[in-house]
Amino acid sequence: MRSERTRSGSFSSSSSSSSGTPGISNEPPFLSFSVDNIDTVKLLELLGPEKVDSADVKAIKEKLFGYTTFWLTREEPFGDLGEGVLFIGNLRGKREEIFAKLQQQLRELTGDKYNLFMVEEPNSEGEDPRGGPRVSFGLLRREVSEPGPTTLWQYVISLLLFLLTVFSCVELGIASKISSLPPEIVTYFTDPNATGPPPDMQLLLPFVESALPVAYGVLAIQLFHEVGHFLAAFPKKVKLSIPFFIPNFTLGTFGAITQFKSILPDKKTMFDISMAGPLAGAALSFSMFSVGLLLSSNPAGASDLVEVPSKLFQGSLLLGLVSRATLGYRAMHAATVAIHPLVIAGWCGLTTTAFNMLPVGCLDGGRALQGAFGKDALFGFGLTTYSLLGLGVLGGPLSLPWGLYVLICQRTPEKPCLNDVSDVGTWRRAALIVSVFLVVLTLIPLWDELAEDLGVGLVTSF
Repeated sequence: MRSERTRSGSFSSSSSSSSGTPGISNEPPFLSFSVDNIDTVKLLELLGPEKVDSADVKAIKEKLFGYTTFWLTREEPFGDLGEGVLFIGNLRGKREEIFAKLQQQLRELTGDKYNLFMVEEPNSEGEDPRGGPRVSFGLLRREVSEPGPTTLWQYVISLLLFLLTVFSCVELGIASKISSLPPEIVTYFTDPNATGPPPDMQLLLPFVESALPVAYGVLAIQLFHEVGHFLAAFPKKVKLSIPFFIPNFTLGTFGAITQFKSILPDKKTMFDISMAGPLAGAALSFSMFSVGLLLSSNPAGASDLVEVPSKLFQGSLLLGLVSRATLGYRAMHAATVAIHPLVIAGWCGLTTTAFNMLPVGCLDGGRALQGAFGKDALFGFGLTTYSLLGLGVLGGPLSLPWGLYVLICQRTPEKPCLNDVSDVGTWRRAALIVSVFLVVLTLIPLWDELAEDLGVGLVTSF
């Protein structure tokens, strides 16, 4: 039966009256539209995702669930807008075996129309008698639950962002030559009290070629990072979006935003793909950093070194200590330090990798934590991470831009996997804990007292 509504009523025209023909307006033939006549609930239903067919739900309840699989007790809405159905009940066997059986039967019954998710039962009062959390099964239409394809505009935006990232990496390489740059340019960009017209930027052109090694190194690390993701996703048949590189003029880049274009089968897949990129990037970064330090301590290669302020090494507790152990007290306890360009590229790569491994949002670290410990743990770690970034405990002066970047671009957790219940295993969790520990050591700056004791830079105490 169709209900008539006034203020929140149906889509029928307000100009219709009892004397007119139903459905035909007496108004002139131009657009007449009033907010009073919009049924907001109906509008959301029409504009929102397509819901599950009730006939299919009935067939699924009759043919999939039962004594030998899953004893259904009740149903609830499922999905971001309640467009799906959550089946709640009791398992009649091992969860992985039951889930695989239900998925196969669902394909036989409805084809590729739906996706079935195994999730933890909401508001469960206890664990499953067989061990582990109680589970429920969520049903969503495939077109609703699966990510959309990459559009032409996304390809264009990705290309533009990559070009901006190349520019920011070249700018980083030029900045690494600060000791040899024209004084008027250094003063203009570093002295807040500088006055007068801006200097001629063409003075920087001779330094572009010498800046390329650093730019190539930073770009190579980020590309290697993305290759790691794609190599881990390929055998799992998981599709990834094109990377959206985010430029950063301090480190060359924030990294890249790479989206899942497939529904992940389980948490192990989420963990493995998320960790593969940072591990690949960190391996190449540390190799560059280590080789660069060894070349920096070799007098034969002095002509290839660049002078950088020694205070830069106070930006990381871990990397500062490694640099001090390799280069020695005399080299580090000075106003400037002569280092190979590989050190700069490796340092920036390790710092960027550490930031992307923070356990928050949709960063690689957030995805890995969500896969290993669940969304509740991610929420708690996320609040802690935001607090540490806000206080400047992690990342020092880089904490504010990174915190804003995460809030704007990467704050939303990853969507659930098809099997969002099965455990990832002890060694994966242990690997994540070690990784987060190394991330914290990398992003904590050297405080003045320790830097003075170690001779990392010249610290003046007042």
